[in-house]
Amino acid sequence: MNHHFLLIIHLLSAAIWVGGHILIALGYLPKALKEKNPSIILNFEKKYEPIGMTSLVLLVITGILMAYQYGVSIEYWFQFETPIEKVVSSKLALLLTTVAFALSAQFRVLPELRKNAAKLPEMAFHIISVTTIGILMLIFGSFIRFGGF
Repeated sequence: MNHHFLLIIHLLSAAIWVGGHILIALGYLPKALKEKNPSIILNFEKKYEPIGMTSLVLLVITGILMAYQYGVSIEYWFQFETPIEKVVSSKLALLLTTVAFALSAQFRVLPELRKNAAKLPEMAFHIISVTTIGILMLIFGSFIRFGGF
């Protein structure tokens, strides 16, 4: 598949994924914490999840396809030997961390949050962490243009 097309899909998906997390972290989370109202977060999550998860899936697919185009196939993941391998492997490590946060939120935090506003600080930690990871992944991806790091 054409690299430029993959890059466009990857960047649009990153804009949706990272932008959505910045929006919830800065636009919705402060109000939810101030009012101790989990429905503010839950309502946003309900609306954002379909497009956010689609974006994440597209990010993973296009990221892997572009990594292969750069010569970083699965046998080179997490070797951190070449500058491009370092970027790809770092982004994969951050992706796995994101998945861990997502699973924790989905199966542990959100079910409790629906019943108990006391879980808001823990949800806030998840939101801020995933937002920070998304921003880091975006920054790390920009290093591809310079040949890696």
